[in-house]
Amino acid sequence: MKIQDLKKVSDYQWEVPRTGDMTVPGEIFSSAQLVQEMDEKVKEQVSNVACLPGIIKASLAMPDAHWGYGFPIGGVGAFDSEKGVVCMGGVGFDISCGVRTLRTTLMKDDLRGNKLEQLADALFRDIPAGLGSTGEIRLNLEQIDEVLLGGAIWAVEKGYGTKEDLKFVEEEGRIDGADPSKVSMDAKKRQYQQVGTLGSGNHYLEVQYVDEILDEQGANVYCLKKDQVVISLHCGSRALGHQIGTDYLKGLGQAVKKYNINIRDRELACAPVTSEEGISYFAAMNAGVNCALANRQVLTHLVRGAVESVFKDAKVETLYDISHNTCKLEEHDVDGKRTKLYVHRKGATRALGPGRAEVPERYKDIGQPVLIGGTMGTCSYILCGTEFGTKVAWGSACHGAGRNMSRTEATKKFWGEDVVKRLAQRHILIRAHSKKGIAEEAPDAYKDVTQVVDAVDKAGLAKKIALVRPMACVKG
Repeated sequence: MKIQDLKKVSDYQWEVPRTGDMTVPGEIFSSAQLVQEMDEKVKEQVSNVACLPGIIKASLAMPDAHWGYGFPIGGVGAFDSEKGVVCMGGVGFDISCGVRTLRTTLMKDDLRGNKLEQLADALFRDIPAGLGSTGEIRLNLEQIDEVLLGGAIWAVEKGYGTKEDLKFVEEEGRIDGADPSKVSMDAKKRQYQQVGTLGSGNHYLEVQYVDEILDEQGANVYCLKKDQVVISLHCGSRALGHQIGTDYLKGLGQAVKKYNINIRDRELACAPVTSEEGISYFAAMNAGVNCALANRQVLTHLVRGAVESVFKDAKVETLYDISHNTCKLEEHDVDGKRTKLYVHRKGATRALGPGRAEVPERYKDIGQPVLIGGTMGTCSYILCGTEFGTKVAWGSACHGAGRNMSRTEATKKFWGEDVVKRLAQRHILIRAHSKKGIAEEAPDAYKDVTQVVDAVDKAGLAKKIALVRPMACVKG
């Protein structure tokens, strides 16, 4: 991206000036280096989003931003609850894709000898993963509707986890406003056997250890200490979420014409939030959110079983679960007034600061945990939301490292077996169902996650708490 085309607000905030039919400017939170490494398409998509009806203050992009469907991945847009729109491209096809990080009572030294290999094998055995993967749970139409309404609460009630888990899941495990009747039979049928499955692509389960404590106070609140073993899950609503996105694209495209909405890109198909089409999509999307929350809750239960099969006395607790592909109806300050907004986060993690009602009581004094996945060969981060970030970015931060090459490019450049061998030399074990999938997700196919997280931290969107490094990774 040509940095000279942007207006510098600060070292970590850049404005895309209003042009043409943009009603608000764009804002990119990033270092100068990462801005210059971004594709020019990011600026174009940020500008396109800034033209949508009812957008408030600015069209935002995080430092991991790259080209996406409609919105850039790493894009954020907040819309007026009466005059705004709901946009499928602002959520994406993998509805409520997110990260759940689990604390364990294990320490790095507990995984010496062949214990790490035993644990990796147990997780690979017990966690259904891969393209089209199915789990042991078999649901019918009535039962899948219960999942779409109940989310993680449904899973706990069925014996998959504990009520204590729910305290540390966004929306306490279930979002209101879901309507299974707005979800197609095609979508539901695709999910009958996929609850409790990891999937493929960039989804993963990773055994990690806390390598650095970057903020002692925050680490104490989150009950983290150096060399502690944590386990992170990254997945979403699987085939159901993708089908919801596919199903609603046509209807939202027709709504654009029906309500005379001017969009620069057909991928920004949307509908007024108060319209029948907008209400229906929002209700279906919320059902997708609950599906993802249920999925990660069942996976948590399976992880516990795998860990206990190797370490009988180990305990596994939920640190936090947060999504990064959603549209949420939230209250934020707009010109000094508390206002309801439809906040779209596409590849952007909600990162609410201290005191917010949505933050679990245990974490309320320092803000919501922000879980940022890196790559299976580098590191990941745990941060906390900030008051400043809640004000300037609707409580949003990056969601990962961000790709610097496409999956097609990655498979041409890397061999899956070579990636596995190189990581094994660094004592990182990989268990995967597809060598092609490993090549697509090779660490070098991504930006430097430390640079991205540094930019988030220095921009004030979230504060670094701990750095964790991979020990074993399970992929589809």
